Amino acid sequence: MFSQIETPAAPRPTLRQVLRALGTTNLANGLIGFIFAATGPFAVILSVGTRGGLTSTELASWVFGVFFINGLLSIALSWRYQIPLAFGWTIPGTVLVGPALQHLPFSAVIAAFYATSLLIFALGVSGLVKRLMSLLPMPIVMGMVAGVFLRFGLDVVRALDTDAAIAAPMVLIFFLCSALPAFGRRLPPVIAALLVGGLMIALLGRLNATDLGALGFAQPLLQAPTWSWGAMLELVVPLTITVLVVQNGQGVAVLKAAGHEPPITLIAVACGVGSALSATVGAVSTCLTGPTNALLTSSGDKARHYTGGLVFGCLALMFGVLAPTFTSLTLATPQAFIMVLAGLAMLRALQSAFVSSFGSGKFTLGALISLLVTVADVSLLNIGSAFWGLVAGFVVSWLMERDDFKTQER
Repeated sequence: MFSQIETPAAPRPTLRQVLRALGTTNLANGLIGFIFAATGPFAVILSVGTRGGLTSTELASWVFGVFFINGLLSIALSWRYQIPLAFGWTIPGTVLVGPALQHLPFSAVIAAFYATSLLIFALGVSGLVKRLMSLLPMPIVMGMVAGVFLRFGLDVVRALDTDAAIAAPMVLIFFLCSALPAFGRRLPPVIAALLVGGLMIALLGRLNATDLGALGFAQPLLQAPTWSWGAMLELVVPLTITVLVVQNGQGVAVLKAAGHEPPITLIAVACGVGSALSATVGAVSTCLTGPTNALLTSSGDKARHYTGGLVFGCLALMFGVLAPTFTSLTLATPQAFIMVLAGLAMLRALQSAFVSSFGSGKFTLGALISLLVTVADVSLLNIGSAFWGLVAGFVVSWLMERDDFKTQER
């Protein structure tokens, strides 16, 4: 049954080898990847859960699940395969769960989480996911990825307009370090922006002390599911699509663009296992994250990228255990600080996505349609725009770029 799962290309690295491979660049990438996950995506959970009437205990358990369990997966698989494999939770899937919580009990939604994990696992071990991925033209997939990543670049511009005192020094030091390679090797540009942003927050007294809380530990809550046909019909298939096609599609495309060969079948199986474990504490389904893996591969030696995944996983474990503490600290910083930090870190990844979409000269119209539909951010049938961007791009290319498909089949 597990014969479809890819075997690692290299032996397990020792602790000494890991520490030797870990440099300031990969440490910075892992840190920024974690900061991204612990800000905007984390806020989506709080927003959806609060509107759905979840208690603070249920929300804390959800946060523990998506960080701690997925952190363990990220560490184990990044180390074993020596590829940056950062796992998180499906953000569009989380948004999809919001309306369901308005009319379904949380226990029924959790049952749908379990069913989704089983379906993802079954599709993974069957090998169908890998065949599906191989049929998707990479320029169209990267057009969708560019559409998802574009908003992070735009956030930098918006932050310069709304909070220049914080944003401008961060942007200036980032490009200064980038323009001076000798200086940038000693102090990675994103870390420089992080330090300057933190300094400006301190100098301007912009840290909101009222949002800082005492040290607190998460208390996972084991949730009992209850069967509901309504929950199954509403959630299972859309959640599976968002994990395997939308989210994993982004993650795989990002890793391939960085020169890695991600184990697609293993990733799907791991998402099924992670989703089942997450469901036990009331957390949404696991996926391979696109933005975080883009941050992990945005700079540095390709062979050492996996150490950024290890850093991300370790920080995710800490966040899961100390969720209340990290949450209050993150919320105490100005929004512009996080917007600029994530946006600057994503610039190279965004550039790579555009080059992969339009640089080859193939499927360019499909890639453009995929980009536009994704950027429009319009949902249909409770499925996010990233999925529909892929569908629209594929259909348009199939109708108008048939020669490119013939070339791909050879």
